Amino acid sequence: MPRILPFSPQLLDTQCIVDARTPLEFAEDHLPGAINVPILTNAERVEIGTLYKQQGPQIARVRGLQLTCHRFPAIVATITEAAAGRPILVYCWRGGLRSESIAQLLEMTGTPVAKLQGGYKAFRQVVSGFFESVSLPVQLVVLHGMTGSGKTEFLQQLPASDWTVIDLEGLARHRGSAFGSLGLGEQPPQKRFETLLWDAFRRAPLDRPIVVEGESKRIGRVNLPGNLYEVMAESTKVWCDVSVATRVKRLAAEYARKDYQQPMAEALERIRKKLGGEQYTELLQRLEAWDVEGLAQGLIEHYYDKLYYRVRKWEPQGTISLEEYGAASESLKEVCGI
Repeated sequence: MPRILPFSPQLLDTQCIVDARTPLEFAEDHLPGAINVPILTNAERVEIGTLYKQQGPQIARVRGLQLTCHRFPAIVATITEAAAGRPILVYCWRGGLRSESIAQLLEMTGTPVAKLQGGYKAFRQVVSGFFESVSLPVQLVVLHGMTGSGKTEFLQQLPASDWTVIDLEGLARHRGSAFGSLGLGEQPPQKRFETLLWDAFRRAPLDRPIVVEGESKRIGRVNLPGNLYEVMAESTKVWCDVSVATRVKRLAAEYARKDYQQPMAEALERIRKKLGGEQYTELLQRLEAWDVEGLAQGLIEHYYDKLYYRVRKWEPQGTISLEEYGAASESLKEVCGI
């Protein structure tokens, strides 16, 4: 019989994690670093589930064997190749029949394997529990500033020896604004975003602050989980001061791609009511003329600066200038006392 292991974060760094669930389940979320070796396809799982409910477990299991037995050699070969000598840990939804089947296949070929106790559901409880009451062992620093300030770019160049940077917008694949999805692909499902974020916090060293960008509760279609938003509001807040001219140049540089032109027109249409007819028409004309700097200037004046941070009910612990990133990095150290 395969060993049964309770979930521990250390397993993610030592085991070849095998997800036996369907591709659809895997796409919604999975353990960090896991590979998907489904014993059933999406359609087969539906068929087996229907048989189980209508005719009972024995008929469902026999049908499952008929559907999958020809794949057994390939399943074993795929897993052993991916493991490359590492210990193997397999899981399914609740640590049931699917992970048990793969574990027994591996054991029959002489390959040691363990099952994850409680399966994905047990792991999910760990992630949810972390965000229900976020408690970080290091200082959390939150950078705030107007759209186009260059906060994300600044975060990306901070030295890893001094800071742990967690890119919330990168994990969410959205910049949190009307044009936030451009070039970032499809957003992850909520559960996947939470797992990626949990894993980023898990891997953060204990000898340096964590830095994130200030966000609203919602980033595109995903939400900051649990009480993370409230924890960010109580953390070290730093205001990033940048001239409008610099913001215009940075926004224009970020969006000056011809393949963005049509999605930008669609984004303008979505905020048409907030802009008003006259401003919408003017900005659309600038976009059609591919006057990207003019468009950025207009959005800053007529949209972003009227919408974001219009009312700020808090005072930052310090202010830094992002006109020059090198100097800003030193200023951030001073503000945070490192």
